[in-house]
Amino acid sequence: MKICIFWHRRDLRLHDNAGLAAALASGLPVVPLFIYDSDILDHLPSKADARLTFIYDEVERLAKAADAAGGTFLARFGKPVEVLEQLVREFDVAAVHTNEDYEPYATGRDAAVGAMLARHGVDFLLYKDQVIFAKEEIMTKSGTVPKVFGAYQKTYLAKLTDDHLLPYGSADAFKKENLTVIAKEQAGSRPTLTSMGFERLEQFVPSADLPAEAVVRDYHKTRNTPALQNGTTRISVQLRFGTLSVRQVMRQAKALNPKLLSEIIWRDFFMMLLWHYPHTATEAYDPKMRAVPYRNHEDEFRAWCEGRTGYPLVDAGMRELNATGYLPNRVRMTVAGFLVKHLFIDWRWGEKYFADKLLDYELANNTGNWQWMAGTGAVAAPWFRVYSPESQLEQVDPELQYVKRWVPEVGTKEYPAPIVDHKFARERSVEAIRAARNA
Repeated sequence: MKICIFWHRRDLRLHDNAGLAAALASGLPVVPLFIYDSDILDHLPSKADARLTFIYDEVERLAKAADAAGGTFLARFGKPVEVLEQLVREFDVAAVHTNEDYEPYATGRDAAVGAMLARHGVDFLLYKDQVIFAKEEIMTKSGTVPKVFGAYQKTYLAKLTDDHLLPYGSADAFKKENLTVIAKEQAGSRPTLTSMGFERLEQFVPSADLPAEAVVRDYHKTRNTPALQNGTTRISVQLRFGTLSVRQVMRQAKALNPKLLSEIIWRDFFMMLLWHYPHTATEAYDPKMRAVPYRNHEDEFRAWCEGRTGYPLVDAGMRELNATGYLPNRVRMTVAGFLVKHLFIDWRWGEKYFADKLLDYELANNTGNWQWMAGTGAVAAPWFRVYSPESQLEQVDPELQYVKRWVPEVGTKEYPAPIVDHKFARERSVEAIRAARNA
């Protein structure tokens, strides 16, 4: 019996899933699949990673849903090309359906998978799911890649219709008639965290629901107040792993808060830029900025990582990140700006640290925002802009409610003096960057 495989990746849900809906509507019995990609997991910084625990639990939830619906859910650990080649040798696979991913590793992986499947006569079908507009769907009037967010957003909103935000299919289609059962000896047992060499680390349990309407309505008022527990929507983890669909989130934002809608459009913008300029994952978009002579002082970098810089907002942010894997947007901007401008350390050091720590880590957003702050990206803040961490503190946490939550020793003899003077640091970085740009 011919079957088709739906390969779950950044879409750990049954509802409003473009690729899964297409597979279920194909007329062929569907076998859902998740691959624990060893090429990715081998690079995790720890054998106890909360993100992997979350993924594992969501995969098990999907597997139970398949069992309950009368089908079989496959899970494998290994290199995707090898896993899929083994599956097409074992089963009569007509097609593999999956959703697009725009990161450099993912596009290379998918090219290799597509070539392998073609050799076996298996169709490889990819669908747009994690963004509303991708690749070349939003371009300038002259046909070039947009690098100004305001112009991109204007075109985006002019093109956006209610049809773009309609859900794909229905979870009701996930039923016995559209699935198939594979004998246990063929399906094999699903990998466990232990069998893959990892430990459980339950650091967070994101809600599978949209944020409360009151939170969304007030988002523009509260997003820059880190002391508030519900000042932001905290849905970035769900978007990262696809337990919520971007269409769900955008429908709510479009109805209730244009500022939140704009923030979600930034997500599409950075994914589009990374797809066009994959080299920006590891180097500056601006060639002149690749020659900036960063100091890269290791002891000062460690002080930043550990929240020991003597600047309360910076230290509070880094301590929250280390303890929870979460960091409010405004504080992310402050700690990133401090690293690249005050300590004059390569943005890639900070990007890597965030990659290891952030629960919602997403390559396009992370590199896009770090390069924006460093002034090195396709879209960048002015390279001579250096935010004062003291001014930022006065704006977002004047009563030190957030700071004292994470840095209780602030204001005592135990708290260190500032690691560098703001005026001196600003002049140092601006002059060094100016010299590199003029070389």
